[in-house]
Amino acid sequence: MHPTTSPDALSWSIDGCTIGRAMEVLGEKWTVVVLREVFNGIRRFDDMRVRTGIPRQVLTNRLAMLVEQGVLRREPYREPGARERHEYRLTSKGLDVYPVLITLLEWGNRYLADPGGPPLRFEHRDCGAEVHAELHCSSGHRLRDPRAVVPRPGPGARRR
Repeated sequence: MHPTTSPDALSWSIDGCTIGRAMEVLGEKWTVVVLREVFNGIRRFDDMRVRTGIPRQVLTNRLAMLVEQGVLRREPYREPGARERHEYRLTSKGLDVYPVLITLLEWGNRYLADPGGPPLRFEHRDCGAEVHAELHCSSGHRLRDPRAVVPRPGPGARRR
């Protein structure tokens, strides 16, 4: 019988974990759907409602939260003869979510797509090649196997 040892991660507190904090902002289905729509160029409330079927109040709440969090910004527009309304545009903070969406799309395409294939792909605007997310270290090494990544306590880590 082998003695059991606790993983080193149990020695460290998860208070203030930025993955948990990110999921507080992004971790709800409709939030990610709203971001997908904005990345696809759908920026107006009514267009998002028609395209996604998100309940009106849920969409209102998600857009307000994403604006409050600085992921989206509201930009006014006015159709002739109509009241002022708003479009939703990505901020720099919002654009930084793009690799997360690409990674989710790739995972979904690999494991959840219908037999006819996935309904969405991301292409490089300049050459038309499909875009993929990848892991690489700050020294420039491409990591093809996720098991090559080792979690370590960061500068804000505290012992439990």
